Amino acid sequence: MPATNTDQSLRNHLRKLLESSEAHTDFETAFKKLPIELQGKKPEGADHSPWELLEHMRIAQWDILEFTRNPKHRSPEFPKGYWPKKPHPPDEAAWGGTVTAFEADLKAMVEVVANPSHDLFAEIPHGDGQTILREALVLADHNSYHLGQLVQLRKQLGVWE
Repeated sequence: MPATNTDQSLRNHLRKLLESSEAHTDFETAFKKLPIELQGKKPEGADHSPWELLEHMRIAQWDILEFTRNPKHRSPEFPKGYWPKKPHPPDEAAWGGTVTAFEADLKAMVEVVANPSHDLFAEIPHGDGQTILREALVLADHNSYHLGQLVQLRKQLGVWE
């Protein structure tokens, strides 16, 4: 198979991994229809509320995206800077704003991966060995992990079909 076909095939697989629900639930199913009264609720025995997971996913994804494309980016303090301060959204608009920001950043990462002018295997110049391929895989893995946590939370809250 010619390299261009292999390259395009890899990019297509990465896009599906980031966007779809082939191996797990998708973002929209997990987060978009969660009742407002449950967004900040932490079931007994749970480590996080749905809001904490959503906001953590947004922050981590934003950080991975910006690291990938912006040499001047500085990551938040770890781990404190990757989690919201409170288990509940600060206001009624926060949930929707975070969902919108998450979706926009995910779309932007898919665009980075899909762009054939970006060498998926080249080291990111301002990193210490990371590649776009690695960052895309880390992002997909991180999102998948926390989507699984949210499914469990929704089951505990009685709002998962």
